Amino acid sequence: MSEAIARAHPNVALSKYWGKLPSPGNVPAVPSLSITLEGLSTVTRVRFDASRADDRVVIGGRDADAAARARVVALLDRVRLASGESRRAEVVSRNDFPTASGLASSASGFAALALAAVRAAGLDWDASRVSDLARRSSASAARSVFAGYVELPAGAPGASEASLLPARALAGVDHMPLVVLVAVATDEAKAVGSSEGMRETLERSPYAAAWLDEAPRLHARLREALAARDFRLVGELAESSALAMHASAIAAGIVYWTGATIETLATVRKLRRDHGFGAYASIDAGPHVKVLTRPADAAGVRAALEAASGVRRVIEARPGHGARLVTVEDAP
Repeated sequence: MSEAIARAHPNVALSKYWGKLPSPGNVPAVPSLSITLEGLSTVTRVRFDASRADDRVVIGGRDADAAARARVVALLDRVRLASGESRRAEVVSRNDFPTASGLASSASGFAALALAAVRAAGLDWDASRVSDLARRSSASAARSVFAGYVELPAGAPGASEASLLPARALAGVDHMPLVVLVAVATDEAKAVGSSEGMRETLERSPYAAAWLDEAPRLHARLREALAARDFRLVGELAESSALAMHASAIAAGIVYWTGATIETLATVRKLRRDHGFGAYASIDAGPHVKVLTRPADAAGVRAALEAASGVRRVIEARPGHGARLVTVEDAP
């Protein structure tokens, strides 16, 4: 048997990735910039075993459903092709936060899977190659391979399946003092997956073209604001990117928000308007609101979020590590 165990963290996109190019290989249509979040994690063990007749995938203590298993096996097949490994594998993965509910569990899950599978198969790939492998299963996972503030470029139209498109680190975890407070709205899986939501948005939304046009401009401005360590502008642009993404999706009938989402957005605006807190909202493909704030404001902002109607709990996270190997004591 050959085995490796990896830990990875989800990320919150400040400039949103929403939409894929009609190219093979899961290629993003717009660039994105994210923060890898310490405070939530996935641990995944991959074991290649000659005694196995087929791959087995266990997520959260249960055998994965057919769709999830197919995505994992596709990544394993890419690793087997690159390494010459012929054995089947057992994959066991667990999250310490809700799965498939809009908290980027696919990002941390496939980043951890990519690193563990590569190392278990004996490949000595660098982080960029692991990131490209993860992207082919989940574009946001490419970013979770790296620590801190991370950029995933848009793909080139017409690029081939063999084209590499990894994420890249922009700034370290200490680049700008920042706390991300995750207002959890539900522990249930979302009804519409991200890939399906993106596809339907681009096919049906009257605002899809406007989103594809505006997203790269928002991203470029946010990248400059991050380089300048301008917290206020980073927050404002991140909130604008999230609202523009969801506006385009909602116009196609893809609604991830719940009452808790709206209440939390109202709370964030009130914190800014009435109390002078630096607090800015970001929302990925789910109902949860991630609030960017300064460390000095975190306690006050957290108390207000915990009191917002519909918020089940608040998770505190900070810029954190990229995917890394861990010991057997951490194995799921």
